[in-house]
Amino acid sequence: MPSRDGHVQAGPESRRRNAIAAACLRLAVIAMLVGGQATSPPGFGLTGDRLAVTALTAAIAVALTLMVAVRLWPILPRRWNDGPAEAVLIGLALVATIALDMVSDSGPAVAVLMFCVGAAAVRHPLSRSLPLLLLALAGLGSSVTGLLPPVAPDAQERDVSLCVSVCVVFAVAYAIRQRRAATAAQAGEAVLAERARIAREIHDILAHSLSAQIVHLEGARLLLRADRSPEALDRVERARELAKKGLEEARRAVAALRDDAQPLPAALDALAGEFRDATGKECAVVVSGFERRLPPETELAMIRTAQEAVTNVRRHAPGSPATVRLSFGDRECELEVVNPPSDEPGTPGGGYGLVGMRERAELLGGTLEAGETEDGFRVRLRVPA
Repeated sequence: MPSRDGHVQAGPESRRRNAIAAACLRLAVIAMLVGGQATSPPGFGLTGDRLAVTALTAAIAVALTLMVAVRLWPILPRRWNDGPAEAVLIGLALVATIALDMVSDSGPAVAVLMFCVGAAAVRHPLSRSLPLLLLALAGLGSSVTGLLPPVAPDAQERDVSLCVSVCVVFAVAYAIRQRRAATAAQAGEAVLAERARIAREIHDILAHSLSAQIVHLEGARLLLRADRSPEALDRVERARELAKKGLEEARRAVAALRDDAQPLPAALDALAGEFRDATGKECAVVVSGFERRLPPETELAMIRTAQEAVTNVRRHAPGSPATVRLSFGDRECELEVVNPPSDEPGTPGGGYGLVGMRERAELLGGTLEAGETEDGFRVRLRVPA
């Protein structure tokens, strides 16, 4: 889920799996180091100081083990996992690894050195990982610069190669960290966009439902003043049904955004049926072209546009039938709602219905046209398909 600053935070289960995976990797590195040193010949190392090698190997193993404990220990605050504590342990492991490499010219020590540099770049920001890189380079470059005597005739060439390898490992690991951060930012933006889309759909549903309820309740008020109680009761019942349908529409909006909504033609048929039941007038649905599913946000935009258009027919052209045309093209999909003029006066007043429909169309890269024609009024929506 996103945090307050919009970044995505992993859930407890995801964090637990990541911690276990990192712990297993570090335990494998410990086993490789200890096993490599244990199977070395008795006379390995140019100094022959077996005690120093054993002590340094144990120090590295302890540092890596503490890093595992910090990540898995449930009592410790989560900030310790990403804080200075782990960076300090990585630094200690680097110092011991460089010392072990100087004493024994050990292959496993070089592998642990690469692992520590990569872990620092992946796990920590540049302000912590860069000093650790410089520490590793300083230790490896000591024999190159002559600060320490080389342990082998070809040690200087080898240390130069290791310095280059360490820089490459650091660059690759840091690139991985940046890629993860970019992916997390994109996921956060997607979550925020989804929240905005759901909020917009709920707003449109409430605006449609409440405006229709106001029309019925206003009619009921006028009927009660005229002592026409049975008709007023019918209006109240219709308002009640609209409230129930508003809740159902909210559930359907969430379902549509989660890819489990009914197909677009079926949704338009249901909308036409509601129009016929409420007005007693015909509402035809004409579908042409090759029927197919569209992206959820596109289908939902077309349903909301059709819903707003037929609601406007009921409000501004009472007694007039409506026709809904849906055309599937190769590159775009078109929705058209038309109605002839009505002889009855409609409900006065404006609103933000057309503005909302245009904004919805623009968000999808489409266009919306609405206005009077020779045959009445037409609303036409074109969206990429």
